[in-house]
Amino acid sequence: MDCRSSMESSETLRNKCAACYKQFNKFEHLVEHMKISYHSGHEPMCGVCKKHCRSFESLREHLIGPLPKQECKNIFSFRGCRFCLMILETPNARRIHQERCQFSSVNAGLTTRMAALGVRDKAMIDYTSSRSPKVVALSCKMVGGGSDGSLDLCARVCITDESDNVVFHTYVKPPMPVTNYRYEKTGIRPENLRDAMPLKHAQRKIQEFLCNGEPMWKIRPRGGKGRILVGHGLDHDLDRLQLEYPSSMIRDTAKYPPLMKTSKLSNSLKYLTQAYLGYDVHVGIQDPYEDCVATMRLYTRMRYQKHKIEAYPLAADAHNRSNQVAWRQNEFERMSPDEMLSISRSDYYCWCLDSLA
Repeated sequence: MDCRSSMESSETLRNKCAACYKQFNKFEHLVEHMKISYHSGHEPMCGVCKKHCRSFESLREHLIGPLPKQECKNIFSFRGCRFCLMILETPNARRIHQERCQFSSVNAGLTTRMAALGVRDKAMIDYTSSRSPKVVALSCKMVGGGSDGSLDLCARVCITDESDNVVFHTYVKPPMPVTNYRYEKTGIRPENLRDAMPLKHAQRKIQEFLCNGEPMWKIRPRGGKGRILVGHGLDHDLDRLQLEYPSSMIRDTAKYPPLMKTSKLSNSLKYLTQAYLGYDVHVGIQDPYEDCVATMRLYTRMRYQKHKIEAYPLAADAHNRSNQVAWRQNEFERMSPDEMLSISRSDYYCWCLDSLA
């Protein structure tokens, strides 16, 4: 009886995913799961049981959700940071870490700060400086056009660097009449747009700044001059600016898999800032500077995640594609779940790779 139980236990472990711990009835089902799951060391991971999660939302549910793993929940309640979800050595280490992990709001005194910086209309960009930033955040605020005011028109744009400094800020004159200024959210009045920078002019300045003297076709994340662009819902902002930029250079907090909902839908910037940075945004009139700072902080937090360095980290890399073509069922059958995990690669670009550039 003991021998039989031992054999069943061994078979159970062999059919269990080494990443997400999902149990399968047959080993071939585990193999198929590993082929499509794209588990990797870049996924958020529980600091207690080492379970891989597809997103930080999934990890949060695992730790403190309605049906958490009880052992992990108990340890997290004493030693876990509620912002970055890291497990610390002691409750005191957790307290010190969490104080540093929580950011303060930039909303208090925002207008005063921006006025002191002289950026109520900072329409000049110095993109020739040797200290010019490699990573910048962009945010736009929209007013309404069309007969019912529902058409988004860019009326204000802000760009900041990694130190929360304003690189560019201006009101933008839309190419068509404004029928709804949406003042309660934007704080924009007709007088702000009367002598504002034309959209085409703003577009040209921003494009030149982002490309940094490099042709669009030549821009790449590593070794090039182009700047990495951070934001939330950048597809929409760039569309309203009528501006194109290579997707390989865009870091969008609305589309980054670890920051998305378990349903694979986007989280709002308001939620992400509250959950992962520890303060509130979009309280009253919304300022694009506030959005730039929040998205840059989220990006920075994701960028400095500590993950294993791999020569070919993406499943889409040519090296990994050729390996996958060569994989055969009988080859997998000789592998343990841990060995399969060791050759599995991510299906998204992890922002930690930017720190290696």
